Amino acid sequence: CETCGKEEAKYRCPRCMKYSCSLLCVKKHKLALSCNGVRDKTAFVSVNQFTDLNLLSDYRFLEDVGRTADAAARHCIVHSPATKRLLYCLRNKARGCNIELKTLPVGFTKRRENSTTFNSMENKFYWHLKLIFPHCRAEYTLKGVPDDKTLADILKPYIDPVESDPVVCQRLKIYTASPQSDVRILMKIENRSRNSVRYNELDASKSLLDNLKGKVIIEYPTLFVVLKTLKNDMVVLGQDGSEPAENSDSESSSLSSVEEGEIRDSS
Repeated sequence: CETCGKEEAKYRCPRCMKYSCSLLCVKKHKLALSCNGVRDKTAFVSVNQFTDLNLLSDYRFLEDVGRTADAAARHCIVHSPATKRLLYCLRNKARGCNIELKTLPVGFTKRRENSTTFNSMENKFYWHLKLIFPHCRAEYTLKGVPDDKTLADILKPYIDPVESDPVVCQRLKIYTASPQSDVRILMKIENRSRNSVRYNELDASKSLLDNLKGKVIIEYPTLFVVLKTLKNDMVVLGQDGSEPAENSDSESSSLSSVEEGEIRDSS
């Protein structure tokens, strides 16, 4: 057993291939690794290991994709005038704030889970927001985050050693034990090729709205919280020496000419 290291393993996780001896160890390994235990149907398999079972699995996966896409296209919400007006309003309000907001068709995971709204009385966005902590393999979803809230205040319940929840603090102890000056907040730059992924570094002292200005967002913002002292593979634009850093003015002028990139459902 790769969890307790004491008993003989009886089970193997279909997702991460970890061996476990009991239901208790299975639950512990899922909690520790944020593993859902569901087999990854799109995981890479080399040609030498490719079997008839892999071929059958791929065939059934493509059939499932086709059925899901067809069901999504037939969904009544797709043709609902109210839904179209709501999405048009959100995109229009975001454009007025110098934010290029793109929405996905019904059926995509991000479209289904997005809860972003705009309050006309307060003239304020309440964002659906996802926080990802790569060093701890943890992610959290926030709903109704006001756009005038600073990123530092958004992160306090998670990485502040005093104000964070004890359970969250224990899970993110790498972050809570590090000085705040080591924390970096990154957001992926959309509409780039897969072999040229870059990130923008955000300012924790500024509001969420100020940080999103001049950016392209697909459905809702996803923020990656990393530490300077720990190695990660995220390349920040302008810090790899190959491309200049983007500023808000240059981004703003280029938003109108941004081409629609290939959109993939991350799920």
